[in-house]
Amino acid sequence: MPDSSKTRTRHALEIAMAFTPWVISMYVLYWLEYGEIWTTETAHRGKISGAILVIGMGLSFLVRSHFAKRGRK
Repeated sequence: MPDSSKTRTRHALEIAMAFTPWVISMYVLYWLEYGEIWTTETAHRGKISGAILVIGMGLSFLVRSHFAKRGRK
């Protein structure tokens, strides 16, 4: 029974670690808006927002893929 609990805890931590880059990218977007660092007049705001989200989601995918590949061995 302890192995099952340990496995579940490890899996939950891996998922949390995989989501961390995406959450950070969302926080960066929030911080830029809340801190009024950029406004609606900022040039290329949509492109930069998209790039920040793609980077965060891509890193999350890579981290999750790493854990999945390691788990198969």
